[in-house]
Amino acid sequence: MQTAVKMQGVLVMCYFLSSLLGGDAAPAADEVTYLPGLQKQPSFRHYSGYLSVADGKHLHYWFLESQNNPSSDPVVLWLNGGPGCSSLDGLLTEHGPFLIANMLYLESPAGVGFSYSDDKKYVTNDTEVSMNNYLALKEFFNLFPEFSKNKLFLTGESYGGIYIPTLAERVMEDASLNLQGIAVGNGMSSYKMNDNSLVYFAYYHGLLGSQLWTNLQTFCCSNGTCNFYDNQEPTCSDSLSEVQDIVYSSGLNIYNLYASCPGGVRQRLSVERGELVIRDLGNSFMSHRWSQLWNQKLRSLASVHLSVRLDPPCTNSTPSFLYLNNPYVRVALHISPKALDWVICSAEVNLKYGRVYMDVRKQYLKLLSALKYRVLVYNGDVDMACNFMGDEWFVESLHQEVAVQRRPWHYNNEDGLQVGGFVKEFDNIAFLTVKGSGHMVPSDKPSAAFTMFTRFIERQPY
Repeated sequence: MQTAVKMQGVLVMCYFLSSLLGGDAAPAADEVTYLPGLQKQPSFRHYSGYLSVADGKHLHYWFLESQNNPSSDPVVLWLNGGPGCSSLDGLLTEHGPFLIANMLYLESPAGVGFSYSDDKKYVTNDTEVSMNNYLALKEFFNLFPEFSKNKLFLTGESYGGIYIPTLAERVMEDASLNLQGIAVGNGMSSYKMNDNSLVYFAYYHGLLGSQLWTNLQTFCCSNGTCNFYDNQEPTCSDSLSEVQDIVYSSGLNIYNLYASCPGGVRQRLSVERGELVIRDLGNSFMSHRWSQLWNQKLRSLASVHLSVRLDPPCTNSTPSFLYLNNPYVRVALHISPKALDWVICSAEVNLKYGRVYMDVRKQYLKLLSALKYRVLVYNGDVDMACNFMGDEWFVESLHQEVAVQRRPWHYNNEDGLQVGGFVKEFDNIAFLTVKGSGHMVPSDKPSAAFTMFTRFIERQPY
């Protein structure tokens, strides 16, 4: 452990020295000059390559310049979650075109997407990932020094709720990085609040029925307080197992309750071409209590198969899978021959991942105490994976001074002015819902998401 800490310190110093001696232009070798299969090539410059961090790990990045004014527009880091899922899903299925910011997509940790480790070992945890993401940012600005003075925002979704604030805690201590704020969408902020609130969410959206709700209230609650998180009472556990089956195993789209399930309702496990394909594991990405039994089962199943692929339920990653694994595309993106085939989520990373933080309250309070960062927590309000109620409880638990009471916020679309959702603003943090959106807000509500994002980075009222 001491050796690893010393090595990370040496790397930070090396990055600092190399930035003093480095050039003043983006790396020409990483520029993507042609993307196969596109009828029209992008009008903006973009780059794909690797950022080398500690212990022989190489994180793949894809950086796309703003179509507005790249030299002055902010740099926005985006991280998808998992843990173990690729941020290229955000690039290819959620975002764009890139009108107001320079976007940096980082496949993290090593073992995710095209990122790899020289030793091919992919055991990691929250602490190591936050350090390597920080080192990757340092290396990025070493390669792109012309962007080092631009405003920097850290953003992400899902398990990005852990990635982003733990990374921000490191970045805020580095004066060379011009951090302005963070935004987390449908994020895991507190396992306890997420699990507790999900049961209420499920009941009030008509999923549980009156008898099950009565059992939950009787066996999981006392003195007006319910514990659906780590309750050891056997009858309560039986009732919670029923909730789990309804929410995660009945064929509902956990990422958007009111959306259909692409591909239809499937069995949880299947074998394709010698691979174990896990198809119905939404909660293993986020929850604590309800994922433990699944992870035990999956480790035993994975041990008898050569490879394991993790497919989020009710999603279709086939187009991205086919495109990114095209050999001509891999060449165009400068992908290392050491990288594995691209998959949307790595089961190996997910199943071996060490979850250090059960909540990120400390990190948020540290950011807010600086009194200078803009913080946004936003949620699509029909997501069950990381539901809006748990994140609202979390933001309220920070006990910040209220600046603007909860109210509707609006945006324009082809039908005129619309209610985008609801927002409550505190001194330096806002909690915002996006009406009718699921887990992937930019995919479900692009116009509303663009309005929200623009107001966030331009420090406009929501």
